[in-house]
Amino acid sequence: MNIKINNKDVETSVQNLQALAEEMNLPEQGVAIAIDNKMIPRAEWSEQSLHEGENIVIIKAACGG
Repeated sequence: MNIKINNKDVETSVQNLQALAEEMNLPEQGVAIAIDNKMIPRAEWSEQSLHEGENIVIIKAACGG
């Protein structure tokens, strides 16, 4: 299926948000994900199915000052 991640077209075969996070090697902490401008709590990632054409935003926390 084709989705957009941070405004880039991505093709994937994963079926849920948890599998996408694993496929992208995202860290266990410091990551937030929104689908079509709706934040998805990490506890719901494994239950959140992905659909063709969805717009996903991944935000990684950064330290610094």
